[in-house]
Amino acid sequence: MDGSAVSYERHLECLVRAIQELSLARDLDRIAEIVRSAARELVGADGATFVLRDGDLCHYKDEDAISPLWKGLRFPMETCISGWAMLNREPAVIADIYLDPRIPHDAYRPTFVKSLVMVPIRSLAPVGAIGTYWATARQATLREVGLLQALADSTSVAMENVQLYNELEQRVVARTQDLVAANRLLYDEACERERVEQDIQRFAMTDELTGLHNRLGFLRLAGETLEAARQRDTPCLLLHLLVDSADLGPGESLPLVAARMLRAQFRRDDLLARLGGGEFLVLTTGYGYPEAVVQRLLGGLGAFNRAAEQHLGLRVGHAESTRGQDLEQLIVEAGNALQRSR
Repeated sequence: MDGSAVSYERHLECLVRAIQELSLARDLDRIAEIVRSAARELVGADGATFVLRDGDLCHYKDEDAISPLWKGLRFPMETCISGWAMLNREPAVIADIYLDPRIPHDAYRPTFVKSLVMVPIRSLAPVGAIGTYWATARQATLREVGLLQALADSTSVAMENVQLYNELEQRVVARTQDLVAANRLLYDEACERERVEQDIQRFAMTDELTGLHNRLGFLRLAGETLEAARQRDTPCLLLHLLVDSADLGPGESLPLVAARMLRAQFRRDDLLARLGGGEFLVLTTGYGYPEAVVQRLLGGLGAFNRAAEQHLGLRVGHAESTRGQDLEQLIVEAGNALQRSR
């Protein structure tokens, strides 16, 4: 393998490492720190800048260079090369800055810069740019420009992820504050963050329409319930339910009506989940005989239909953990029983 191939392979390793670090970044400062160092290493530059678009200005947020450049300064987009790259949505490759009319020469004379490459962050509606600079005149290769553009594309994704993460965190914080405002003081920062993480986990395990557990929540909690029952040598009963109705009132939703009916039939400690449509799973312990549970459920359905003037129908499949089955086996057995109930 010749020297250029070895060098390119090393640069690819640098790019992969930077992409991995960007995927873990949770704020813009960390992104800037990763990008400024990676850009310089990727092409062996003497300096690198991380530039953000700030309205009609270019904000030179961070830099890594052999001597100071423009960190912290803002320039009109029309007067600097980073603005040109963003406005034109393409890289600027300049072998000699003093021969290029796009360069504001007065801004560059106090610096070491003789040549540069500037690539936009995101080709559609750029949000910033990455600049690399050399103290000697040189023509960057297409391969070098490609490496920098790949870094810029990954930077765009990382910036979007940070924005989404921050927006989600802000929404959850606001929701949590509303819930506790009536009877509690605000938590300090550490407690607040812990509750935010708990809320995110709860949202991921809850069926948004009915408020019951979703499939993910059921699998996680049911596995724990089944193991605890096994240690107590107590069986569990898994019910696979299919609720239908030929006559719902105006504006009524079958999943909502079915969930209301099931909540009325089962205990608070029983685990209820909606799989989709009118399909539900229930895991219960301390239930007596399975057939008696099914009969009580059908009787409760009839009473609910009469009281709520509904016409819900119900098919039931069940499986009992009397043979040491794991959760997956119980679900298969209950599903097969539901199919046979047609």
